[in-house]
Amino acid sequence: MEWVRDARLAAGPEATWYLEAAFTPGAHLGTVYDDPLTPVVVTGVEELTTIRVPSGRLVVDAPWHDDEVWEYQRGLPTRPPRELAVRIPPGAYRVEIAWTTDPYAFTGEHVDGVECAATRLCISDDPVVGWEMGLSVDDDIARLQPGDEPRFFADANVGCFADAGAWKTLSAPFRTFVDGVPAPRDSEQLADGCERVRDESRQADLVTFGAESGGIVWLGRTKTGDVAAIVVTSGMPDATA
Repeated sequence: MEWVRDARLAAGPEATWYLEAAFTPGAHLGTVYDDPLTPVVVTGVEELTTIRVPSGRLVVDAPWHDDEVWEYQRGLPTRPPRELAVRIPPGAYRVEIAWTTDPYAFTGEHVDGVECAATRLCISDDPVVGWEMGLSVDDDIARLQPGDEPRFFADANVGCFADAGAWKTLSAPFRTFVDGVPAPRDSEQLADGCERVRDESRQADLVTFGAESGGIVWLGRTKTGDVAAIVVTSGMPDATA
C-alpha cells in the first residue's frame, strides 16, 4: 500500500528542498545573514555515533529544561519528555550531522563559523519520497492550524535523541547543577561538544546535538509509509513554506 501524505503535516517546497540539500555536501543553503554575497555551504556529513533504541520509542527533546531543575533536584514531578508518536523498530541506528560554514569576522579576524545544519537519525537506507512533521504523543493533529510548527524547545541550544524507556536514567546526568551551573557529568564526548550517555542495564542510549532554541522534527517516509529517517532542523525551514 502506497503512503498518502497528510497535508496538515507535509513539508512544503522550501522545507523539502532544505531537508534534501542539508545532507548534500557542497550545497548552498543560503547566504550569511549580514553578507548576501557569502554563501552558507554544506561542508560535509559526519557519522557522529550510533544510538540504541531497544524500546522502539524515541524522545527528541532537550536533555533538560532550566525551569525544571529545581523540581527535579527536590524529587518533584517534571513534565514528560517530547516522545514521538511514531514508533521505530527496536535497534541501533546511525546519527549523522550535516555541517556548514557560516563565515564571519570577529575583532578583525576571519572565522569559519562551523554550524550544524541538521541532525539525522538513519532508520533505513530506503529512499525517502516525502517529509512530514513528527508529532509527539501529546500532540493532537485535529488542533493543528495552518502555519503551526510542532517542535521542542531547548534553553541551552542542545537537543537529543534518546530511548524513551530509559529516559529517567539517561537524562539524569544533565540535571545536576551546582550554584546554577551544570556540574561535570559522566558522558562520552563526541564531535564538537556532542555527548552520549549509556544505560547498560537497558542497552539504551541518549545522544546530544546542537539545536539552537530547539527544533522541528521531520519524518522521512518511504513510498510504503515506513520511516526511513528522522531529521531535526533549527530555525529553518518554515513547515508550510
